[in-house]
Amino acid sequence: MPLAHRPGEAQVDFGMATVLYRGQERKVAMFVMSLPFSDALFCQIFPRECTETFQEGHRRAFDFFGAVPKRITYDNTKIAVAKVIQKRGGVFTREFLRLESHYLFEHHFCLVRRANEKGHIESLVGYSRRNFLVPVPQLDDFEVFNTGLVDSCRWELNRTLWGKEGTKAERLEEDRRAMRPLPDQPFEARRVEPCQANSLSLVRFDRNDYSVPTEHAHHAVMAIGGIEQVRFVVQDQVVAEHLRDWDKENVHYDPVHYLALLERKPGALDFGKPFDDWDLPEGFGVLRRQLEGELGSDGRREFIKVLRLLESCDLWELAHAVDRALAIGALTVEAIRLLLQDGRETPAKYFRLDGRPHLQGHVVPPPKLALYDALRHEEACHEET
Repeated sequence: MPLAHRPGEAQVDFGMATVLYRGQERKVAMFVMSLPFSDALFCQIFPRECTETFQEGHRRAFDFFGAVPKRITYDNTKIAVAKVIQKRGGVFTREFLRLESHYLFEHHFCLVRRANEKGHIESLVGYSRRNFLVPVPQLDDFEVFNTGLVDSCRWELNRTLWGKEGTKAERLEEDRRAMRPLPDQPFEARRVEPCQANSLSLVRFDRNDYSVPTEHAHHAVMAIGGIEQVRFVVQDQVVAEHLRDWDKENVHYDPVHYLALLERKPGALDFGKPFDDWDLPEGFGVLRRQLEGELGSDGRREFIKVLRLLESCDLWELAHAVDRALAIGALTVEAIRLLLQDGRETPAKYFRLDGRPHLQGHVVPPPKLALYDALRHEEACHEET
C-alpha cells in the first residue's frame, strides 16, 4: 500500500557498513534519519550501535535539519523498546524516554518484522551506503569522517525529486514549518551504569577497564559513558575522566590516580604498570636524579611528593614550576609548591579613569580637624561638670 508522507515527520534506522579504520577493516554502525516529505537525509557512522550513538545520531540530525520532527518512526530496537507488547512498541527504555521528553517528539513503532512501514528509510540506508561509503573509505578519526558526511548530506539537498517540484532544500523549508523548534538546553548523549571499583582501582565499563583514584577501590562508582569520554562519579563528584575506548578488553590507567599509593610504596615507581608509559617532561627526570643523588632513597620519596602536586594542577603547570626550581636550585617540594602558586597568580592591573568621566576630576575635600578638636573640648567640659 502506498503511504502518505506528511511534512514534519521522520524515519530512523541503523545500517551496517565496512570501513578501513587505522589500517584495519571493521564493521561500523551507520545512523540514518530521513524526512520522507522532502527526501532530506542525515547520515553518520559510529563504532557501534548502542544507546549513546542512538541518542547522538538524533542530536546531530536535529541540529542539521534545524528543527525537531513532530513524529518519528522506528523499528522495535532494544535501545528504545525494553519489552514489545502486541507486536508494536510497548515498554520503553529510560534513555529513550529521556530523549523523547527532551525534544518532545512523538514516536511510532512498526509492527514486528514489518519494515515496509518505514520503507523510505530502508531504501535510504542502502542509498547512503552506496553513495557515501563506496569505495570502502579509509579513516583515522570518526569525527573527521562524519564532518565529511554532513557536507555530503548538505550537497544532497540540491537534488530535485522525480515528479516533485523544487529541490530537496526547498521542500525541507516546508518540512521545517511543520516541525518543532530546537530546545534551548543542549542534550547530552550518554549511558549511565552503576559499577564497582576492584582492588586495583579499575572500573569495568563497556568491556574495558578504566582507573579511578585508589581511595575509591572496592567502592561503588557510577559510570557515565558518552561518545568521546567516560566519567566516573562518586556521590556528586567526578573522580575520573578517560577517553572512550570503543574496542574491548583494554585497560586504561591514569598515573595520577595511583600517586597516593605510590607514596606508601615508592619502589613501584619503576615497576608499577600505571607508570610504564608515563611520558613526563625532561625536567622531571633531571629533578629525580638530583634528588636521589643528594638524598638517596629519601630523594625518591621527595620526588613522589612533587608528583603528587599533579593531583591539584595540570602537567604543564608543574613542569614549568620544576624547570624554575632547577634553574634556582630550590629542589624541595615546598619550594616547587610556592613556585607553582606563583605561576598561577596574575599581576594586579592598574585602575584607569579612561572612559569614566564621572570619576575624573573628583576632589576629596581635606578633613576638618578643628571640628574634632571642638568635639574633644566639649567632651572634656562635660566630664568636669
